[in-house]
Amino acid sequence: MEEEAGVRRWIVDITRWRPSPDQFDAAAALLPSHERPAIARFVKEDDRKRALVSRLLQYSLVHHVLRIPLHQINICRTPEGKPYLKNCSAFPNFNFNTSHQGDYVGIASEPICLVGLDIVSISKPQGETTTEFISNFSSYLTDHEWNCIVRAGTSCEVLTEFYRYWCLKEAFVKAMGAGVGFGLHRLEFHHEHWTDISIHIDGEVTKKWGFWLFKLDEMHLASVAKGHPEGAVSSYKKALSTVSVTEEQLHSTLESPEEAFTLWTVEQLTESME
Repeated sequence: MEEEAGVRRWIVDITRWRPSPDQFDAAAALLPSHERPAIARFVKEDDRKRALVSRLLQYSLVHHVLRIPLHQINICRTPEGKPYLKNCSAFPNFNFNTSHQGDYVGIASEPICLVGLDIVSISKPQGETTTEFISNFSSYLTDHEWNCIVRAGTSCEVLTEFYRYWCLKEAFVKAMGAGVGFGLHRLEFHHEHWTDISIHIDGEVTKKWGFWLFKLDEMHLASVAKGHPEGAVSSYKKALSTVSVTEEQLHSTLESPEEAFTLWTVEQLTESME
């Protein structure tokens, strides 16, 4: 199917990129000038790297998939901060989502359905127990999810289980284009050994979304959410080409197997943009 050409899953390990100040500036210079202040505002070098690589991924992917010249790519943001492509596309609803935490920065794109990506770094809490740490987030979890988490086993297993649920919730909210105020407690996830993952929204199961979890390495997880465009928040709907998707298109998207992420280096990204 032609639509599958718009499907991408790319990831960058930023620990492998140790640029000099000149190399960093050369990479940033590949982006439109209005993107650069958002990178420079970060104090820590790792945060600046994540912000830069996130934007390099967006422009490189659009250029790569849609063959739009870099200087013509027009990426805007909704009031909630979700990036979207203003340019016309050969695909009905080309959209993408980025995420970064820990060592990784990633991007996922889809030609028809909404896509959300979330990456989490499973870091042990400092100065508190695992139970104390996850208790800080209990109001965002349902009773069912909380029980599944605390019964997961060792403290490491409990922590990983928490991050799986958290990762899925974030991917869903990001796919919709919702802001930080969205009530995560409204979402409840069910699964069979973390496959065949389904979502209940306000207690109602929906068949219009699909979810996948990936283990990037021992310390990082990623989740991908795909769903019907009608699920987008109003400001994001306005940015989409269409919210009409046939049952066949939706079923095909949700039933197609999720591919593994393709690992890119920053050097490969910048070369693809020059």
